[in-house]
Amino acid sequence: MDDSRWNHTLYQTQAINSEGLEGHAYVPDGIKVKTSSPLNDHAGTNPEQLLGMSLSTCLDATLEAIEHERKLPHISAVRVKVAFIGARANYEFLVHAQIKIDGVDSQTAKAMTKEAEERCCVSKLLKNSGNYTVETVTHFDD
Repeated sequence: MDDSRWNHTLYQTQAINSEGLEGHAYVPDGIKVKTSSPLNDHAGTNPEQLLGMSLSTCLDATLEAIEHERKLPHISAVRVKVAFIGARANYEFLVHAQIKIDGVDSQTAKAMTKEAEERCCVSKLLKNSGNYTVETVTHFDD
């Protein structure tokens, strides 16, 4: 890796999968997850679920920090939907995040959503993909 930022990280981890989609992914000395395709009924977690959990956790943790800065209790929740679309050799994910912030007016909730979207590391990775959207909601879609 030629990027010198690797020399000044706050935290690093690695995830390993050497078994493919129907196998296991793991973090050395950490979590081990059975993996499976979403297109079958085999037990396991799929990449769509892992991406959704990563984004929802990052966005809500970022919102929690924003709430703390505004001297608010933790009042936000995040729901992420991930869809697997396409055809062989041209697959894509569609990712849609809904952010619900109770106890503040609509304008404040939208401003906090925008700030979280700009600060969340996972959101930053996804934002220029063309397949990622975020909205502020008063209730989650079913």
